[in-house]
Amino acid sequence: MTRIIAGRWGGRRLATPSGDGTRPTSDRVRESMFASLGSMLGRFDGLAVLDLFAGSGALALEALSRGADRADLVESDPRAARIIARNIADLGASARVHRATVERFVAAGGGPWDLVFLDPPYAVSAEEVAAVVAALQQSLTEGAVVVVERSSRDRFTWPEGFTPIRDRAYGETRLWYGH
Repeated sequence: MTRIIAGRWGGRRLATPSGDGTRPTSDRVRESMFASLGSMLGRFDGLAVLDLFAGSGALALEALSRGADRADLVESDPRAARIIARNIADLGASARVHRATVERFVAAGGGPWDLVFLDPPYAVSAEEVAAVVAALQQSLTEGAVVVVERSSRDRFTWPEGFTPIRDRAYGETRLWYGH
């Protein structure tokens, strides 16, 4: 079971979709991710968060628990979107779930966002992920941080206009941070 690690909802459990289509970020990886983000951003207070390929919504909900102001969560799978909506309602979170493809949502514009998570299924190619990141550029605040989660066996290259900050591997998972 996935849980919120820290903040006002620390310890609360989240419902997660079951099946092959989703792969929730482990508590250990999320804890490391948020420790890194804390050192990069200083605080989460007031941030606008975008969670693409949201799954259960755990990444955006963790950011909200730690003080982020609002979040948009994008998920195309109807079952997963319903679970995200239930998690949002159960926590009383200031968040909206958007049932759309990531590509369509990003193309429509929006934001601006200060923190973006992309945790696509591993079957989505690194090139497709880079194209989504590139399309986000106009919807980000100055200094926004983007976190991409992929298999540690995959390579990811930041598109033009983005600066890599760091990347870390945790077993089968690798996180790339950029802005």
